[in-house]
Amino acid sequence: MYGDCQVMSSSTVGGNPISSDNSSLYNSTIQNPNFNFMANISPFNMFSPILPKEEAAMAKTKEDLLESGSGSEHIEGASGNEHEAEQQPPTKLKRYHRHTARQIQEMESLFKECPHPDDKQRLKLSQDLGLKPRQVKFWFQNRRTQMKAQQDRQENVVLRAENESLKTENYRLQATLRNIVCPNCGGPAVLGEMGYDEQQLRIENARLKEEFERVCCMVSQYNGRTMQAMGPNSDLMQQQPHSLELDMGVGVGVYPRKLDEEHMSNCPSDMIPLPFMPETSHFAGNTLILEEEKSLAMELAMSSMNELLKMWQTDQPLWVQEADTGKYILNLEEYARMFSWSANLKQNSHQLRTEATRDTAVVIMNSITLVDAFLDANKWMELFPSIVSRAKTLQIVHTEVPGHATGSIHLMYAELQVLSPLVPTREAHFLRYCQHNAEEGTWAIVDFPIDGFHNDYSSSFPYYKRRPSGCIIQDMPNGYSTVTWVEHAEVEDGPINTVFSSLVSSGMAFGAQRWLAVLQRQCERLASLMARNIPDLGVIPSPEARKSVMNLAQRMIRTFCLNISTCYGQSWTALSESAEDTVRITTRRVTDPGQPNGLILSAVSTTWMQFQHKQVFDFLRDERSRAQLDVLSNGNSLNEVAHIANGSNPGNCISLLRINVASNSSQSVELVLQESCSDDSGSLVVYATVDVDAIQMVMNGEDPSCIPVLPMGFVVVPITNSNNESTKESGCLLTVCLQVQASTMPNAKLNLSSVTAINHHLCNIVQQITALLNNTNAAAAFTTDADVPSPAVAD
Repeated sequence: MYGDCQVMSSSTVGGNPISSDNSSLYNSTIQNPNFNFMANISPFNMFSPILPKEEAAMAKTKEDLLESGSGSEHIEGASGNEHEAEQQPPTKLKRYHRHTARQIQEMESLFKECPHPDDKQRLKLSQDLGLKPRQVKFWFQNRRTQMKAQQDRQENVVLRAENESLKTENYRLQATLRNIVCPNCGGPAVLGEMGYDEQQLRIENARLKEEFERVCCMVSQYNGRTMQAMGPNSDLMQQQPHSLELDMGVGVGVYPRKLDEEHMSNCPSDMIPLPFMPETSHFAGNTLILEEEKSLAMELAMSSMNELLKMWQTDQPLWVQEADTGKYILNLEEYARMFSWSANLKQNSHQLRTEATRDTAVVIMNSITLVDAFLDANKWMELFPSIVSRAKTLQIVHTEVPGHATGSIHLMYAELQVLSPLVPTREAHFLRYCQHNAEEGTWAIVDFPIDGFHNDYSSSFPYYKRRPSGCIIQDMPNGYSTVTWVEHAEVEDGPINTVFSSLVSSGMAFGAQRWLAVLQRQCERLASLMARNIPDLGVIPSPEARKSVMNLAQRMIRTFCLNISTCYGQSWTALSESAEDTVRITTRRVTDPGQPNGLILSAVSTTWMQFQHKQVFDFLRDERSRAQLDVLSNGNSLNEVAHIANGSNPGNCISLLRINVASNSSQSVELVLQESCSDDSGSLVVYATVDVDAIQMVMNGEDPSCIPVLPMGFVVVPITNSNNESTKESGCLLTVCLQVQASTMPNAKLNLSSVTAINHHLCNIVQQITALLNNTNAAAAFTTDADVPSPAVAD
């Protein structure tokens, strides 16, 4: 994903051979060891520098010349004697010499006439010049390679010039199309049968009709009076076929939450009009930076970069460190004094507030690879799967040197998320500017808002403006990098549930600490993906199989993060009007590969727990303790048959679990793919059932992108619950996400029993987790009391 990686190799690969019998393939059981991950990886040259094509070609040419043993005034230090030395005993030293000017001149003159001389010509030339035929042969081979590299460079220059010309012409045509007017009415001209604006209006009209029907049904739940839908589609829901039942197999639940079935039955055919996730999504805004605006963009980029560097270099009084948490908080008064020329924040609005945080961390990735990831939208999303839900580079506004990152300006769009439907996402268009300081050995990347000179991009809801923010990357001599992150934004608090209000208002939800914590963890995961010297346990037969399993787990994590938030305009339905009820349900139609096709029902619930973040994470990631949750394992135990370490934290790992069923059961062998990861900002435990044949394909090292996975899991976020000014209780937020395939037909309907069943499941899971953790604490307290000796009694 991020270029070739040079890691120390090992001839020992952990794992056992795969048996062809699927029934006995995953019978082995292993225990989770504490892996010393960082000690097994050499940090030097973990990721190879990304070179332009011309430099790579020159490097390759020089290596070829050194291997072939000939030289000229262009390439130094090699001659034909090197090939003779290769055949001599290794104790003898190689002798190097250069060709003389006369030898080079004679061979150059013959090369101009005949680049491919035959044996007779080479023999005659070698006799005239006092060289061996092999030396002449290799010189001509290397000279032809040099000429081809020069031709390739010239062609690349021509192609780049043509590419830039086409881009400029494309931008000019787009600007012209935006300004076309109808000669008859003077309004915007419509090209073709239906213009883009009309298409968008039709899509928006269909969405509003669906939303109106949902509201009509919800209103009828409470006033007992049925409202008519719009136009001729009023009987749409009654005309659909019978709803599909979803038997969740719920037994006797533990304190199941009840739904108001009396009111819900007023909906036609007992249907829940849940919102559907959009099948396709368009990036908001389609206006590019015009040629005459690029100079202004460069001026804003330079001023924003200066602001970022000052915020990086300045400590107090600009940044104030909190005594209890150690976080650095921006002093807004000092900021307004230092940057009065750029601090044009929105005034006269008490609903807007400023979020600004700063933090520093060391990551196991070099600066070149990090910069390449930040400038590539797809790599950026993969580097921050739990924060960046979607991103796109809309336009490369400026490049100083083609093929180099320094001085480049990218117009980008991004949507940032918290892993819960109770917190709205943040969308923004911004410009990203990259600058390299060769003297200090640092890279700086700054994001700054575009609305300062471009008003075609409408503000998101809730309002979010990304002030000059970014990171400064410093290379370390051991292959690591020191990253200082500055996150600065002007936001408006939207409809945030009270359970997340303290997390968002403190700046931890989208702050610098969370960005760096995720970056550290993902860099360790990427190092594990590229490494070849980490022994795995279980049935991982080869490095290719290991990489395939990790890619499948990465896609599972990415899918889980997208399906649990409000990204892509996904809306969620609350099952009650109570503010304390955090259960949200939604449906989506899936037709793309990678997930089970059909109608997917998702349910999410968030609960504050009085237990420590690490305690809850360790309980949920352990297959032995999680098997006690009857609603998840159906009473069957889980055995780990494969284990891949993902970082220095023993909890960061990928596991392949086998569900143990009775020997006389007709149920087929089922496997569970699970990945657990934890950092200072929170933890994830995500899992999905996978077919045995699909795992067999993965073990063969094949591409896992076609394997359908429907992930479920847990999100644990450390938080301090403040009920009042004097009482602060530390704990965590536990978010549980369940997903089921309600039907194999995407257009199927969902009835009340399906929603009731999955709601009971969520309630049972939270109740059982709380009860088991309470029992664990009670047992630990009892053991501690038993170990304390009784006081001695005096005689």
